[in-house]
Amino acid sequence: MRQSVLLLPGDYIGQEIVPEAQKVLARVCELYDLDISTDSALIGGAAYEAEGDPLPASTLEKARAADAILLGAVGGPAFDHLDRDLRPEKGLLRIRSELGLFGNLRPAIMYPQLVDASSLKPELVSGLDILIVRELTGGIYFGQPRGIRTLENGEREGFNTYVYSESEIRRIAKLAFELAAKRGGRVCSVDKANVLEATVLWREVVTELAADYPNVELEHMYVDNAAMQLVRAPKQFDVIVTGNMFGDILSDAAAMLTGSIGMLPSASLNESGQGIYEPCHGSAPDIAGQGKANPLATILSVAMMLRYSLGCPAGADCIEAAVGQVLDQGLRTADIVSRDGVSISTSEMGNAVVAALVKTQTA
Repeated sequence: MRQSVLLLPGDYIGQEIVPEAQKVLARVCELYDLDISTDSALIGGAAYEAEGDPLPASTLEKARAADAILLGAVGGPAFDHLDRDLRPEKGLLRIRSELGLFGNLRPAIMYPQLVDASSLKPELVSGLDILIVRELTGGIYFGQPRGIRTLENGEREGFNTYVYSESEIRRIAKLAFELAAKRGGRVCSVDKANVLEATVLWREVVTELAADYPNVELEHMYVDNAAMQLVRAPKQFDVIVTGNMFGDILSDAAAMLTGSIGMLPSASLNESGQGIYEPCHGSAPDIAGQGKANPLATILSVAMMLRYSLGCPAGADCIEAAVGQVLDQGLRTADIVSRDGVSISTSEMGNAVVAALVKTQTA
C-alpha cells in the first residue's frame, strides 16, 4: 500500500538536515521494498516570506492528506519583529492544533559512544533511556483568555490561562501508561498540584487511570523536584508524563543530559496515528549554511516515523543500528566531537548513515 510523507524543512538548518533524512528514508524504502512518496511544502519563516503566512492553507491541506510529516525547524531572529500571529512558531502551534497532535514523545537516550559528551558524570548518564510524554495541544499554550491589557491605572498586564479538561488528561496519560507497559513499567506524572488547581485535577485523573494498568508503577512528582532529579539521578525515570509547558522545559533539560540536543528526535501523534516527526533542537541560525548542523536527530526522527506511523519497525531498527555504527566509527559533527577529534559535515554524516544501512534480520 502506498504511503505519503510530507517534508517541511522550515528555516535555517532545517533546510540542511531534512535532505539528509530524506536520503536515509529513500534507502530504507529500497531495503524494505516500501512504497512511500514524498512531497514538500513551506512552514515557518520560509512560508511567511513566500506567502505572508507561517502556515499557508496549501501546506495544511498537504499535511492533512499525508500519512506522516517530517519537519526540520522553524524560527529565528530575522522574524522576531513580526506580529505574534505571523511569527514562525505560530505556524508550528497551528499545525499541531489543526491535526490534533496531542501526544509528544521525546526520548532522551545516551549512546554509549557519547557518554563523555555529557556535562554530567558518566556513571549518572551511562545507559540513560527516558521517554518524556508531553501533552501538546492544551494547557497554558492554548488556554483562553490570553493577551496583554491595560489596567485602569495605565499599567500593562499580560495574562494566560492554564486549563486542562479531564478528557485531555486521560488521553495523554493513557498513551504514557501504554508506552510504559512496553518499556520499564514505570510512569512518573509531573505536576504542580501544591499550587495549581489544574494540576490537582491532572493528578486525580492520572491516579484513577492507573488502576487500569496494574503492571505499571505510578509515581507523582512536583515539576521543580523533577527538574532537580533529572540532573541529580536521571536514570530513576522511565516514562515521564506531563503537561504542555512543563514538558517543553523538562524535555530540553533531559535532551542535554545526552551531550547534545542535536541527537534527539521527537514524535507528535494524533489519535489516528498520524504524526509530525522532528528533531528536538531549533533552527540554529548561527551555523546555518555552514554544513555544521547535526542531522542525526532528524534521521532518528525518520526511525520514529517508521515505527509509529508507517508500520515498519524493522526499518526503524535499521536506522538506529546504522547511527550506532556510524558513531562506533568515530564520526562526529561539531556539536558532539571531542576536543581533539575531527568533525565531519552535515552531508558527510548523512552519507555515512546511508552507507551503514543494512537490512535487519527478522525472526
